[in-house]
Amino acid sequence: MSILHWAVLAPFLYTLLIPITFIFRKKIHTGWFVLLLPLLLFIYFCRNIGTTSNLHTKVESIPWIPSLGIDFAVKLDGLGMLFALLITGIGSLVILYSIYYLDKNKEKVNHFYVYLLLFMGAMLGVVLSDNLIVLYMFWEITSISSFLLIGFWNNRSNSRYGAIKSMVVTVFGGLSLLAGIVLLYLMTGSFTISEIITSVQQESIMSHPLFILGMICILLGAFTKSAQFPFHIWLPDAMEAPTPVSSYLHSATMVKAGIYLVARLSPVFAVSGYWLWIVSLVGIVTLIYGSFMAIKQVDLKGLLAYSTISQLGMIMSLLGIGAAGVHYDNESVYYIATAAAVFHLVNHATFKGSLFMMVGIVDHETGTRDIRRLGGLMKIMPITFAIALVGSMSMAGIPPFNGFLSKEMFFASMLNILDFQMFNLDTWGVLLPVIAWVGSIFTFVYSMILVFKTFTGKYQPEKLSTKPHEAPMGMLISPIILVSLVVIFGLFPGLLSNTILSPAITSIYGGGVYDLHIYHWHGFEPELFMTIGVIVLGIILYLTVGKWSVIYQAIPVIWNRIYDWLFGETENGFNKLTNRYMTGSLRTYLIYIFSFFILILSYTLFAKDGFTIDTSRLAPIGGYEVVLSLVLVISTIAILFAKSRLTSIILLGAVGYTVSLFYVVFRAPDLALTQLVIETVSVALFLLCFYHLPRNARKKESIPFKLSNAIISVLVGLVVMVIAIASYSTKLFDSISQFYVENTYTKAAGENMVNVILVDFRGFDTLFEITVLAIAAIGIYSMITLRMGGKKNENK
Repeated sequence: MSILHWAVLAPFLYTLLIPITFIFRKKIHTGWFVLLLPLLLFIYFCRNIGTTSNLHTKVESIPWIPSLGIDFAVKLDGLGMLFALLITGIGSLVILYSIYYLDKNKEKVNHFYVYLLLFMGAMLGVVLSDNLIVLYMFWEITSISSFLLIGFWNNRSNSRYGAIKSMVVTVFGGLSLLAGIVLLYLMTGSFTISEIITSVQQESIMSHPLFILGMICILLGAFTKSAQFPFHIWLPDAMEAPTPVSSYLHSATMVKAGIYLVARLSPVFAVSGYWLWIVSLVGIVTLIYGSFMAIKQVDLKGLLAYSTISQLGMIMSLLGIGAAGVHYDNESVYYIATAAAVFHLVNHATFKGSLFMMVGIVDHETGTRDIRRLGGLMKIMPITFAIALVGSMSMAGIPPFNGFLSKEMFFASMLNILDFQMFNLDTWGVLLPVIAWVGSIFTFVYSMILVFKTFTGKYQPEKLSTKPHEAPMGMLISPIILVSLVVIFGLFPGLLSNTILSPAITSIYGGGVYDLHIYHWHGFEPELFMTIGVIVLGIILYLTVGKWSVIYQAIPVIWNRIYDWLFGETENGFNKLTNRYMTGSLRTYLIYIFSFFILILSYTLFAKDGFTIDTSRLAPIGGYEVVLSLVLVISTIAILFAKSRLTSIILLGAVGYTVSLFYVVFRAPDLALTQLVIETVSVALFLLCFYHLPRNARKKESIPFKLSNAIISVLVGLVVMVIAIASYSTKLFDSISQFYVENTYTKAAGENMVNVILVDFRGFDTLFEITVLAIAAIGIYSMITLRMGGKKNENK
């Protein structure tokens, strides 16, 4: 395997070492041990920036299931590099922050870091996989690991609720994504992303009847993961997770997986007008909805949750507009829009990560995140206030921070789409720039609420559970680094433009090197006036928020109610269904099993024309076989009329011993001996067990009940008989028995063919069977020992 493969698998393998740290838990925090891995991975990816910035791509592949076209293929290009740096870089800072946030003596930190590393490895797998099936595998691991992280404090009902909701929504999207992947395979004949993009560029698949359905399925997967409206409902409830989790999953990684998927597959679907309309409209609606709802939140993490929804909508809408440029062959539009998307991706990770950490510090040091109980913390927590101020100003799009630059590019992209005939003053497409501008005003307002409602105003110590003070330096290091990047990338955007951003744009849409220049001043352009309008109206709305926020009372919050109703009704419905067939009766369960057995196998025989009966190769039936068959049938029928358990057991034993005589007649002494031993042991065990059972109070059964049992029994026997005869009569391949005849002695040095097959040719099968038996024996011994111990304790 290549180093790139090991980079993806390293977090999974590293989790195996975490239990070792339990020995040193009193001396050192597990986080210091875990921190080494993301730091090393970040350094590794940084060393490869020169490769991707020169538009070179690393592709490594290992065959996995070649017959299905599934290989463990990893690809490091500009887009993969961008996400890999975010995953490992932000991951390192989050782990450093968590060392001081989580008390190793009170929290299950080993569990926490196992879940976090699983998530990190899954995200690296998603963004570096070049095979859609492998990508899907890692995609679902992100859902599972995020479920564990969100529900880390599983003693809290809200944490469990948030974890389940995130799992339900994202797994629904994941299954939809899987359907889209299969449909894409049917259209292109490949699971490899690079091959799919190449084939689509050579021959469009837009006319394929499965194109629209496949596109919708893939977008559902992307929208649910990136919390796009109306699938955003899981993200606010996911804020019940520890703050390091929120900072990592919901600002830099998990929610960006959907963004990555749309960016990666844009070359496949961007030629369709449906793609650009769906992605653009869903993104812009998510932007304004998230920003508007963020203002009404009184919980700081709730505010950040809706702000994340808003920012993700902004990035998604930019990717949609970039697709519009491709669709209408306008390079300037998709270039600027896509550049704005990838730039804001980085900017959002830096300022939102720092803000989540800031909120964690406030909660950690004051005991609350309720804005109504906070205020006047600026003098008490000056460093935290500085972090909040820089992060909030960047999120609001105020110069000279990096958020201002990507927001200006966002406005420019929205204005550029008016050049298209479909987006002009004569069509309703002109609403997109207007909605983008209004959403940015709300973004400004909630950014001001976040920083000034928390750190300015009246100090209310009587409403706080603890006396606030500045956080320890260890907890401040990570957010300080992030806000430093906010300032650095804002003042010197050229550090990213042609090393990280331009290669990412090329990875999405191909082509040559894009010479990307990002400036603070572009002259008196429309986007400048839009920014001035955002600031002016934003300040007015912030100062008057108490007067107009009453409109929220008139807006019903229905989406969570819809989810709760659907979830509750589904759960109740399946509970009722389960209670109807889970009656506790073994006979009833067997009726269900055998009925489905009959229906499915009979349908298969009819559908596949399996009723082929060829008697030409059957051996002649001798007198011994006739006698044994009669004994077998008579014994079996007699069991049904037996009135005592002892008689039933004896007759059942007669059936087993008769089968062993068949093996003797057919010259299979090994099988005969095995059958005799098993039958003897079975009869003995039955006798021992039935001796301890209560007397059998036989109920008088109705004739219809007996008749239904008889019909099912006869049908099962007929189906099995027909399958046996048909399978013998239909020889699609040569029998493998000749292989064993020729190789048993020469290759395995054994004369007993059955023994050689069990020990040599199928040695692993036998080994695993022995292992299963050993585990079962240990389990039985343990239960008997525990029960005997329990009885002794009762006697005492």
